[in-house]
Amino acid sequence: MQLGILYGISVGTGDPELITVKGLRILQAADIVTFPQGIGNKPGVAQQIISQWLKPQQITIPLNFPYVRDQDILESAWQKAAEIVGKYLRQSKNVAFACEGDVSFYSTFTYLAATLKKLYPEAVIETIPGVCSPTAAASELQIPLTVRDERLTILPAIYTMTELETALDSAEVVVLLKVSSVYQQVWQILKKRGLLESSWVVEKATCRDRKIYQNLQSHPHLQLSYFSLLLIRVLE
Repeated sequence: MQLGILYGISVGTGDPELITVKGLRILQAADIVTFPQGIGNKPGVAQQIISQWLKPQQITIPLNFPYVRDQDILESAWQKAAEIVGKYLRQSKNVAFACEGDVSFYSTFTYLAATLKKLYPEAVIETIPGVCSPTAAASELQIPLTVRDERLTILPAIYTMTELETALDSAEVVVLLKVSSVYQQVWQILKKRGLLESSWVVEKATCRDRKIYQNLQSHPHLQLSYFSLLLIRVLE
């Protein structure tokens, strides 16, 4: 029996036109289209991005990936998602997984693909690259992310401020993902180092409701959504 192919398709950060030509072609050709399930029965970000590109005959399936750190809960979710995908692959159907941002950049797809490979070592998995949040944010700000020999550090989450201090000591450009829960602590460090005027917050980059905050000196108490990042250019 020939298994179908699982495609991990990067669909960008919000603007539906940021999907690549290759990604769009494969997305529209897939028998089954999957994506992370939204919160509270609302469409998730990836689902919203691709909705206008889907064809009526395609079957769409939201997969549950809980926003938790408990490893047992996460592994159970990955296992269930892989079993759902595997069911269709065994029917020789190709499955596309729409991944917000880039499929290789802190992506849930990584865990889905690894779990599927354990269940079906013979499965064929292909990934299609795309736009990730740091490059999207730089585009929104109309500044280069890096130039010449500048070092870039990306912190996917901050659990101690020591991590931030270390990054600021070792790189010229620092990007903080998922900054909403620690923004006020980060703001204090940027103030201490005189970096507030060379830092920006981009919330929901490339989405219609995206917000940009510049000169953070006047924004010490922002209430930010989950999809917010902070870009810092470290001055000499």
